[in-house]
Amino acid sequence: MSGVNLSGIVKAYGAVQVVHGIDLDIAEKEFVVLVGPSGCGKSTTLRMIAGLEEITAGDLTIGDRRMNRVAPKDRDVAMVFQNYALYPHLNVADNMAFGLRIRKMPKAEIKTTISEVAEILGLTEYLDRRPADLSGGQRQRVAMGRAIVRHPKVFLFDEPLSNLDAKLRTQMRAEIKRLHNRLGVTSVYVTHDQVEAMTLADRIVVMNNGSIEQIGTPMELFNNPANTFVAGFLGSPPMNQLKGTLTESGAKVGETEIKLNGSVATQAGRDVIVGIRPEHVTLTAGEKTTALPISLDLVEPLGSEALLHGHFGKDSLVFKTETGGDINHLSGVGEVHVNASLVKLFDAETGHALSLGA
Repeated sequence: MSGVNLSGIVKAYGAVQVVHGIDLDIAEKEFVVLVGPSGCGKSTTLRMIAGLEEITAGDLTIGDRRMNRVAPKDRDVAMVFQNYALYPHLNVADNMAFGLRIRKMPKAEIKTTISEVAEILGLTEYLDRRPADLSGGQRQRVAMGRAIVRHPKVFLFDEPLSNLDAKLRTQMRAEIKRLHNRLGVTSVYVTHDQVEAMTLADRIVVMNNGSIEQIGTPMELFNNPANTFVAGFLGSPPMNQLKGTLTESGAKVGETEIKLNGSVATQAGRDVIVGIRPEHVTLTAGEKTTALPISLDLVEPLGSEALLHGHFGKDSLVFKTETGGDINHLSGVGEVHVNASLVKLFDAETGHALSLGA
């Protein structure tokens, strides 16, 4: 097993640069998720690690070896693709063993390896079936098994769950996490789904327009986003972002002054974005809360929780609250409350997070 280091990595197609000199250090045994909207460069970055895309500039190392000019087959990485990439005419056992036979591993060792990995993935009873006879989740496990049997230094996952339904995605997320905990292999996982990123990652790398916006643990990024892009991308629903202006004692949004947990007197008059997580809103007042009058448009029940969609002045807001098994009492909500310690501030011009004085 080895760590992966990207230093000043650039990818350009002719005059068009799609990855702009990114730096990323992935520790041995770490599970890192690259997340971002379509076209942000995350899959291109993964393919450069795999050797499927040529690196325009910068250095890629796996372990202590520079990999820029090393062929994909010699990098000792294994990739799991979005479309499974299974051979339809081969059964499960032969699909998983294909790469091992190419490497001329002894037959007895191949059989033992396939048996062990099939047991880990719950595929033992399906070894004689062909891909057409399997469900989507089973096919994905076969694709993962084909990667695992090679005992690579690095696992690479390119949106492996995007073709599955919601229930299977949830099941496979848990299986991938358990598998990583069991095998401890350095893993790089690409997805546009921020729920996958939050649940799977040791660290998340948020990408946008070919650059890295922020790197951190799921909770670091959720609680302290570096800018409005990260704040709006991570979280379900994403953070509410309201245009406001700092006063000597808070942030004024429309006619309401929102309390802040810190001093902003020296920055009075500065235009800001006030960030409020849907989860950080309550229906009851507290000592350090600010009441936000809202015009409720919709109550969206989710079972134990509900999403309240409404307007605060000209801004659309979404808040999350517990239902207690009943949503009837939510239809009359006219105001919500936000705690000063949970409000985030961002510069209105740059979008960068602002720190509050003591």
